[in-house]
Amino acid sequence: MTVADSPQGPRMRIDDRDRLTFCSNDYLGLSADPRLAEAMCGAATRYGVGAGAAHLINGHFTPHQRLEEELAEWLGVATARLFSTGYMANLGVVGSLVGRGDTVIADRLNHASLIDAVQLSGARLSRYRHNDLDELEARLSRAKGERLILTDGVFSMDGDAAPLAELVELAERFDAWLVVDEAHAFGVLGEAGRGSFEAAGLVPGERVLRVGTLGKAFGTAGAFVAGAAEPLEVLLQRARTYLFTTAQPPAVAEASRAALAIVRSEGWRRERLQSLVAAFREAASVLDGVELMPSATPIQPLVVGEASRAVAMAHRLADRGLLVPAIRPPTVPRGSSRLRVTFSAAHEDDDLSQLLSGLRECTTIR
Repeated sequence: MTVADSPQGPRMRIDDRDRLTFCSNDYLGLSADPRLAEAMCGAATRYGVGAGAAHLINGHFTPHQRLEEELAEWLGVATARLFSTGYMANLGVVGSLVGRGDTVIADRLNHASLIDAVQLSGARLSRYRHNDLDELEARLSRAKGERLILTDGVFSMDGDAAPLAELVELAERFDAWLVVDEAHAFGVLGEAGRGSFEAAGLVPGERVLRVGTLGKAFGTAGAFVAGAAEPLEVLLQRARTYLFTTAQPPAVAEASRAALAIVRSEGWRRERLQSLVAAFREAASVLDGVELMPSATPIQPLVVGEASRAVAMAHRLADRGLLVPAIRPPTVPRGSSRLRVTFSAAHEDDDLSQLLSGLRECTTIR
């Protein structure tokens, strides 16, 4: 395990060595923004450093309440509920909507937290090939009990997006819930950063719930579930990962409020990300011995094939001071090991040049 001794950012001190990183989910470069630190310090002075109890006891503070209201207003939904982590949010929302006798139809490339959520819910798990709408429809037609379609908005290892318009249509036709994990989309996709639905020009319906994390584009910690009032009220009563855990520190919620204000007002950060991704894809498309996956997001995987080659390439990059992780089985299928490159709005043009130079060198490894 590596140990960092500096703020999160493109340039970090890790294991006593300076590194240029391309592996963080700090997509907008907010985790070390002094405005967030100022908001957190002020709230810690006023509210202390811990919530001390679950939300429904006496651990729900004014910053929590205001953040939930502001998230709901930003997304144009009735309600948003905070969770301590994105993993807990996914466990909570799925377990609140379905149980034994019900069926969850899930994309095969969903995040581990979504897979675990179904298993813990007791519902039957039916998995369809990645973004295969025909197979999804067939499985929906055979499903028993309450139906729930479960998908990532942006898939964490491939960087591609779910076909939301078609998923919404199928959910409506089969009277199914649609739960979308927007961890890698909120703050990043859409003109205003409202995520996958805004990017697709869609307005979520009453049976759509969206899960977002605050530890990625927002640069803080925690998560939320956003949607219509009725299912969020059910979640409030049934979600064990909400009911039986201490709330996140109110100071973190206040820092997230500052982050949300920046997400809403500084669209140049998303424009910068788009510019970096476009420049990278143009240059990486001619690299020998790697496959650039079809992603328009800050997640830019380069498939290299065998795990041993991916590890060797990551080590060669590390020798040059570049931190780019090798992703290999069982995280991805055998034969599709990859270098997973992620970008931040805080990356500079020279950072991109260094990355491309390192990649050109290490692609000679066979």
